[in-house]
Amino acid sequence: MKYGLIAGNGRFPFLVAEGARKAGCELAVVAIREEADPEIEKVSDNVKWIGVGKLGKMISYFREMGVERAMMAGQVKHVQLFGGAIPDLRMVKMLWNLPARNTDALIGGIAKEMEAAGIELIDSTYFIKDQLAEEGVLTRRKPSRDELRDIEYGLGVANGIAGLDLGQTVMVRGGACVAVEAMEGTDEVIRRAGRLVDGKLCVIKVAKPGQDMRFDVPVVGLPTIETMAEAGAGCLSVTAGKTLMFDKSEMIALADSRNICIVGSPPETNDVEPA
Repeated sequence: MKYGLIAGNGRFPFLVAEGARKAGCELAVVAIREEADPEIEKVSDNVKWIGVGKLGKMISYFREMGVERAMMAGQVKHVQLFGGAIPDLRMVKMLWNLPARNTDALIGGIAKEMEAAGIELIDSTYFIKDQLAEEGVLTRRKPSRDELRDIEYGLGVANGIAGLDLGQTVMVRGGACVAVEAMEGTDEVIRRAGRLVDGKLCVIKVAKPGQDMRFDVPVVGLPTIETMAEAGAGCLSVTAGKTLMFDKSEMIALADSRNICIVGSPPETNDVEPA
């Protein structure tokens, strides 16, 4: 079976492509022109560049290539859809019928259009399950009691905003919410919190309640740790089993070198023992 990959920005599409190669599966890639790295052409012989909003062209290409199952990997910024991109007729019709313009509604609508064309949108982690966060403390350093209290508080806030589809990350210090993610992304909300307070920040990133693993899966990586170090954040909590840790081994090693702890928290609970 030939698989399809809708490639946005960042490392995600490359990891999926590498996972598919290891599994012996062929990929047909739709690279989003405004987002994807040109290097994506090196991971597949079948790459078609398509602009944001060209849903009809994407579906036509996948059908032409015999794709029956496809996955999305890599961010496509929401502002692209609302900042001058000209959608094709199929996308316009889909947008017209949406009850809202949030992430779940937008990508859910795309998934329905693909399914109507005989293309199943599948779990975006299908080829890279080994990159998901495990439960428990993943670094040498355990969270302190203060950090545990911040994680517990932050999980409640983060799960609340994630349930509203507003964002997936909150920044907490001393039992107070310093910053909440919107459209800017994890690294930017960390930087913003770092400008507001001086160090001792906890980053709490969660999956949505009932997270659909086909799209908008929470992602952290080496840049997350570097940004945390710059902002004075010492603790990262992610949802175990539902958060991708790109370059996981290197990420944990970098966190250890910066005295940053990483915790894989069960959804909506906190079972970590303090240091």
